[in-house]
Formats: sequence, C-alpha cells, structure tokens
Amino acid sequence: MDTFAARGYNNASLAEIADRVGLTQAGVLHYFRSKALLLTSVLELRDRADIEQLGPDRPQGLDFLRHLVNTALRNAEREGIVRLYAVLSAESVTDDHPAQDYFRDRYDGLRVFVADALREACDLPADRAEMTGNAANAIIAVMDGLQVQWLLSPDSVDMAASTDLVVTSLLATLAPERFGPPSPS
Repeated sequence: MDTFAARGYNNASLAEIADRVGLTQAGVLHYFRSKALLLTSVLELRDRADIEQLGPDRPQGLDFLRHLVNTALRNAEREGIVRLYAVLSAESVTDDHPAQDYFRDRYDGLRVFVADALREACDLPADRAEMTGNAANAIIAVMDGLQVQWLLSPDSVDMAASTDLVVTSLLATLAPERFGPPSPS
C-alpha cells in the first residue's frame, strides 16, 4: 500500500515492494502472479476493511449518508489509504491501467448506493432517478476532491464537515419539505 501510494502503479517497483515486506521479487510473484494482480489485491483489501466496518448490513437512506460523513472523518486518520486511493484513482484513467476496471466498477456501484440512499432519505419516487444520480455524482466528486485537497493541506481541509455540508445541502434541495429550513411561525 505504502509503495503504490507514494509512487503510483507505474513508478512502484516490485523490487521495492519485495524489500519492504521482506521477500524477494520471486516471493512476491509467488503470492501475486503479477504486479497488476498485487495492485488489485491491495485495492480490494482497502475496500474489505471499509465494508467490514459497516457490519453485516449496509446502512440505508439517511444512515448511509451519515456513513459517508463518518468515512470522511475516519479517512482523516488514514493518510496512507487516502493517498493510495487518490493516486491510483487518478492514475487509472490512463490507457491500459490495470486498476481501470476496478475504479470504473467501484464508481458505478457507489453511485447506485448513494443515489438509492438519497432517494430513500428524501422519500422520492423512482422518476427522480436522474436528479438523485446527479446528486450522487456530486457527493462522490466532493469526497474525492476533498481527499486531494486534504493530502496537500491537511490543516486547511475538514473533509467530514465539508462532506456533511454538501450532503445536507443536497438533501434540502431534493426534499425541501423534509430537510429545508423550518418555516417561520
């Protein structure tokens, strides 16, 4: 994780990775047939840790949106994981990158989860799918962008507070009758 996070996929060498874990390059390749398989295994390990923290049931609706804010809060304590994700997700847009399918699938699945959570929290009909899909894209983009800003200037960026502000604002936009400011009495 540390090597990929610091150097990216293309600049990380199997020799350095092997040295860091106390193996030879052949030893690393015994467990992971290729550098690409090692990379995807590292990414899957990152996701497994986050999924295990959720417990047996994925939160729904507003609870899932709160989970996103809590994830941003937790990420402020995991610089290596955040750096790994930021570097590799950006790098994956290049031609033939071995993590391209991983990130494409991850974003597809995450968009569905966030859009469903917004729809459930706001009690919106299915015909508002385009609007909740756009809102889901915005939340994901904000979270990813905040990670990059935080990595560059951790004392200037509160990822959890900014994520909460965006989620709260989108809820008020999608369902003002539920989440908007109270009416003057």
